[in-house]
Amino acid sequence: MTIDNPTSATPQEKPTVVLVHGAFAESASWNGVIERLRDEGYPVIATANPLRGLSDDALQLRSVLDHVDGPTVVVGHSYGGSVASVAADGHPGVRALVYVGSFLLEEGESTGELAGRFPGNELGAALEPVTLPDGRGGTVTDLYIQRDKFRAVFAADVAPDVAELMVATQRPITSDALEEKATAAAWRTIPSWTLVTRQDLAVPAEAQVFMARRAGSAVVEVDASHAVAVSRPGVVADLIVEAARATAG
Repeated sequence: MTIDNPTSATPQEKPTVVLVHGAFAESASWNGVIERLRDEGYPVIATANPLRGLSDDALQLRSVLDHVDGPTVVVGHSYGGSVASVAADGHPGVRALVYVGSFLLEEGESTGELAGRFPGNELGAALEPVTLPDGRGGTVTDLYIQRDKFRAVFAADVAPDVAELMVATQRPITSDALEEKATAAAWRTIPSWTLVTRQDLAVPAEAQVFMARRAGSAVVEVDASHAVAVSRPGVVADLIVEAARATAG
C-alpha cells in the first residue's frame, strides 16, 4: 500500500506513518498532524480503529501494517497505543512506536486498569453506557462521553466549535475492549517515543509517565488536553518526525 505524496519524496525514502486513533475519536482527529507530516514528505495512513475488542482491533491494525510497502512508524493515541503495542509486536516493518497521550501496556494489563491506577482520571464518571444486541444472541455495552462533559474532560484546549464537531463524530468503545488484557508489548523490542499530555483528564499524566519510563520510552511533555492531536498537531508531528529520523536506515 502506498500513499500519493505532494512532495518530491517517495515512500521508499521515508517510512509510512500509520496513525491509530483511540476511543471516542475517529481518523479525522489526525487531520492537522497528517497535513504537517505530508509537508515533511511522509506518506501517511490514518487507519480506522474498530474499538470493539483489543485482540480484534490489533488484528485489524496488523492487516494494515502487512499491506504497507516498506518500513513504518506506528503512532497510537490513547487506547490506540494499547492496540499498536499488540499489533506491532514482532512485525518486521515497524521501525518505531510513538505514543500520544497513550497507554503502554504490559502483557496481562488492561487499558481500563491503567487508566484508573493513578489519580486525575475524570473520564470514567463522564461515560454513558449504551447496551445493544451483539448480533450473536448476546449484548455489548458501548461507551460514549456525555455531550455536556465532552469538552471539559477530553478536549479542554480545543475551540468550542471544533469540540462540538468532535462530540457529534465520537466513536464509542465497548466496555470489553477496555477490560481485555494485552497479550504483547511491542515496545520491549521496538524503540518508542511518548508525548505526555500534562493537562490530560482521560489518561492522567502521572500514568503516562509511569508507563513511558517503565518501557524506556523517550519522553516529551506538553501542556495539552487529551485531544492533543487536534489542539497541538505541530507538537505531535514533530515527535513523529523525530522518531522517524532517529530510526532511519
